[in-house]
Amino acid sequence: MDFVTYWLTADGAISLTTAAVLITTSTITSLITAIFGIGGGVLLIAVMAGSLPVSALIPVHGLVQLGSNGNRALMTFRYIDWSMVKFFSFGALLGAVVATFIVVQLPLVVIQFAVAGFILFLVWGSKPKAQEMQPVGRSLAGLVTTLISMFVGATGPLVAAFVHRNNYNKMQITATMASCLTFQHGLKAFVFTFVGFSFFQWLGLIFAMIISGAVGTYVGLKVLKKIPADKFLVLFKVIVTLLAIRLIVQAVSDLV
Repeated sequence: MDFVTYWLTADGAISLTTAAVLITTSTITSLITAIFGIGGGVLLIAVMAGSLPVSALIPVHGLVQLGSNGNRALMTFRYIDWSMVKFFSFGALLGAVVATFIVVQLPLVVIQFAVAGFILFLVWGSKPKAQEMQPVGRSLAGLVTTLISMFVGATGPLVAAFVHRNNYNKMQITATMASCLTFQHGLKAFVFTFVGFSFFQWLGLIFAMIISGAVGTYVGLKVLKKIPADKFLVLFKVIVTLLAIRLIVQAVSDLV
């Protein structure tokens, strides 16, 4: 096994073909998130859930999302609402502290059902009406979503439900969400390191996905105001729903 293959496949934990699919998916999902502010993380974890060992799913996804959201925050820095980020981060820190005491390794079937159900709820569930959030609400959003993210991974759309309560324009939504999620995924990486997960084996794949994701983010921000969101959103919902159904079918097959 050559050096590149060793790092991209996490020492043979996945195939080179799977690694290529994940790297390409990272580009596409980062592009989706850059355009719509949400969605990419859900789609990415749906693909990763059928590709990675269960022990690596949430922590690897979290570190990739840390890089993806960090890149997007840097590219949209001047649009960030720092008040929202400040209170959200305070709550997220509290959520991470709680998570260090309760985070556990769940069986694959439980992960599959939880991720699939969470995806379907976030895609098709009702969304709150827009209104300005108070500091307590912003901190509570950080606490709850950070705690949940330790178990289901893709909380971007859930964070969006809180961020969208503020009167933001499209760029402010994308920038502020990226900043909140960067801090949240940074905490997640710390928590999983604290409880014993070793990222070293997966660093090659993670860095490749972060770099490819940066390309998707750059392109997505360029076309942010040019793609008709309503038509694309329908296609996105269909794709994500099919991936969620696929996870459910896999989980049921494992039970049979």
